[in-house]
Amino acid sequence: MHLLFDLDGTLTDSCSGIIRSIRHALTESGLTPPPEANLRWCIGPPIFKSFAILLGQESGELFDSAIRIYRERYSRIGLFENEVYPEIEAALIELSKHGHVLYVATSKATVYAKRIIDHFELATYFHSVDGSELDGTRADKTQLIAHILEREKIAAATTIMIGDREHDMIGAKSNAVARLGVLWGYGSREELEAAGAAACISSPGQLAAAIREVCPFVG
Repeated sequence: MHLLFDLDGTLTDSCSGIIRSIRHALTESGLTPPPEANLRWCIGPPIFKSFAILLGQESGELFDSAIRIYRERYSRIGLFENEVYPEIEAALIELSKHGHVLYVATSKATVYAKRIIDHFELATYFHSVDGSELDGTRADKTQLIAHILEREKIAAATTIMIGDREHDMIGAKSNAVARLGVLWGYGSREELEAAGAAACISSPGQLAAAIREVCPFVG
């Protein structure tokens, strides 16, 4: 099977770096940021969508400035305020031994995703690391997954998307790719199942068995 892994909330716990960078951007923009606990919904969606909600669709120059300030802090500090979830590396080793081909498929900008994967020495397990462009191109999971399938010339029927948020499930379903939700990230079972997850698991150690069960659930 070809296994597409989300990054934030699936491979790594990136909450602190993203939220601190968002709050920094809002503060530097002259705004009062919400408490950290009220910003967890920002983990998963493309950063452009999060700031559009936080600032309002008509924010104009403020929107562009806030994104720039966010990225300035995130690229230096925020992306390393992060840690690999326990058992993830062991699960990646097991899946690779079973002959699965692994990919990273994240809404995060590719340039940041690759730095994170390299920083945590996970690159050896992945055939490729794909995310969005800095201008937001392919931040939508439907477009990103379609791009990976086409470029790699792999069939949807041999592919599973593994992620913690509805965006992962919706993007996979739109491409007729099987869906596996993980519950150690930022989405709930209710969110994942409503978005089309065929199954949800509570620990990385369950990945290999769950993949064997999910394979028939395509479309």
